[in-house]
Amino acid sequence: MKKTSLLLMLSIMVLSGCAESSALIKANSTSLRTDIFEELTNGATAPQGYVDVRITGTLKTHRPGIFSAKDIHGTPDYKLLLNIDGQAVLLQGTLQKENSEPMKHVNPEAGDGIRYRFSKNLRLKAGLHKLVVALPDDEIAVAREITLKEDDQNNLVIEPIYSTKPGKRQPGTYSTTNFREGIRSLRVILNGKEV
Repeated sequence: MKKTSLLLMLSIMVLSGCAESSALIKANSTSLRTDIFEELTNGATAPQGYVDVRITGTLKTHRPGIFSAKDIHGTPDYKLLLNIDGQAVLLQGTLQKENSEPMKHVNPEAGDGIRYRFSKNLRLKAGLHKLVVALPDDEIAVAREITLKEDDQNNLVIEPIYSTKPGKRQPGTYSTTNFREGIRSLRVILNGKEV
């Protein structure tokens, strides 16, 4: 009975997490404002009170068509959503086929797949901002608050947290994550520190 109750509670937590991410994506996929940031195309210095932020992210997915013909993983249609204080932008990644060999026993990105590299340079006011980063097609979203300081070189890095491989764990090892199992969440790092 205890196992059934625990399993039911875990299932509810997972489903509520998915529903929470879906609601976050829906609420942040369109811009409510257009005056929060501007996309930079040149290297001009930011005026007083403003900061430049370089946003980068890299992740790996399976090749297209592995699970179905309609699956957009491994195609240019797979995008990263970024919303800052109500202004949204979809980042399109550059794609590269990648078949990396494991360097150790545990390399979550070893194997044959597609590498995405996302990048965008933005200018916005210094200070506190509400940030939502999402992978809409995987229904994964995270919300964070970030503080951008005027004198800092601001780098915002988005990293995937891959799901774990199913199966029995080997003694002395942690659960092994792998890109083929999908992305479980996103990690947001500002200037070298996780937020």
